[in-house]
Amino acid sequence: MCGIAGEIRFDNHHASPEACARMADTMSPRGPDSTGAVAHGPVAFAHRRLKIIDLSDHAQQPMVDSALGLTVVYNGAIYNYGSLRRELEAAGYSFFSRGWERDSGRVILGRDRLGIKPVYYTDTPQRFRFASTLPALLAAGDVDTDIDPAALHYYMSFHAVVPAPHTILNGVRKLPPATLMTIDPDGRKSEWTYWTLTYGPTEQDAGRDENDWRDLLLDTLRQAVARRLVADVPVGVLLSGGVDSSLITGLIAEAGHDDLQTFSIGFETVGDEKGDEFEYSDIVARRFDTDHHRIFIDSSRSLSELDKCIDAMSEPMVSHDAIGFYLLSEEVSKTVKVVQSGQGADEVFAGYHWYPPMMQSNAPEDDYRRVFCDRDHTEMQTALEAHRLKNDYSREFIEKHFATAGADSPIDKALRIDSTIMLV
Repeated sequence: MCGIAGEIRFDNHHASPEACARMADTMSPRGPDSTGAVAHGPVAFAHRRLKIIDLSDHAQQPMVDSALGLTVVYNGAIYNYGSLRRELEAAGYSFFSRGWERDSGRVILGRDRLGIKPVYYTDTPQRFRFASTLPALLAAGDVDTDIDPAALHYYMSFHAVVPAPHTILNGVRKLPPATLMTIDPDGRKSEWTYWTLTYGPTEQDAGRDENDWRDLLLDTLRQAVARRLVADVPVGVLLSGGVDSSLITGLIAEAGHDDLQTFSIGFETVGDEKGDEFEYSDIVARRFDTDHHRIFIDSSRSLSELDKCIDAMSEPMVSHDAIGFYLLSEEVSKTVKVVQSGQGADEVFAGYHWYPPMMQSNAPEDDYRRVFCDRDHTEMQTALEAHRLKNDYSREFIEKHFATAGADSPIDKALRIDSTIMLV
């Protein structure tokens, strides 16, 4: 997890360490292990730390390199940091543990390629603030909390997905995935997309048979699992008993990870609807000899814990399993800090029900909207104040995304928008 926050002033005032402290305090659940801050004239940064790699105080943030005039607050894990460090050391750089440019006063914000780590911000002529969560920005104060009409349309129609840069609040925006934002001392800003995902077959694909694809997939999964075992604390698995989490459990065991802890959650049975999948997770846990935790949650806790679940959200979420995932995470965090899970498989392997209609579609935008969107623009206008919905924002977004180069077939267009927008 971890959490970052900061303030940059454009009006010749000093940045407020107090505002940064309020933002950091709000994010203490993301970083319960320590906190740090630095202020230098018009710029101040704060950090909340969850200790995963390098548990020593040498890895405290913000990090300051006086020789280079750089300061950094970072939320994430660089799994290949070892090889990168060797490469940079060979180029002459030094490290004191396993930014902003001090002299220019320039600040650079960056978000990872798939938007796994969030970056929210508020922007006025006087100042720019950023944080890992939207509630942290609210804690700093002076935020326009009116509802953003476009975001409301996305939330109510586009399956509760609010794409960047919008958030549900008028005064808060979020940095899109794979984007760098440069902020100059005079308030000028520029954005650069440093990575895009291209869909569709390549020349190398033409000669590959099913066995080749199987081996490539397995090699890629092994690499992904191994990278996420890089930690100086124990790593567990959220084991539902389904294909994805079971496969990850097997790959971690294959990698020789001893004393693997696995976690499953279950609720009581209601009528003919079984509330747990323990029978499947038990089979996997026995097969790979894991230290398995069955977590049974009385459904009455769902209502009593709902407020805390909502507090943990940076933006409104509508998924029915949000409370279950929150309760599972709450229990798991008592035992381990890091878990792997099977998130994202449906978006990569076309597992959702709206993909088959896209295979032979002659009207991709219309067919996707029909199977993915929750309600059309006419129903939106009926349910909400019409003057707030001047445009069919959801339809416009889908059409623009589908028209972007890099995905030609209807199914590739659907897979791309789901992996790069909906999955975020």
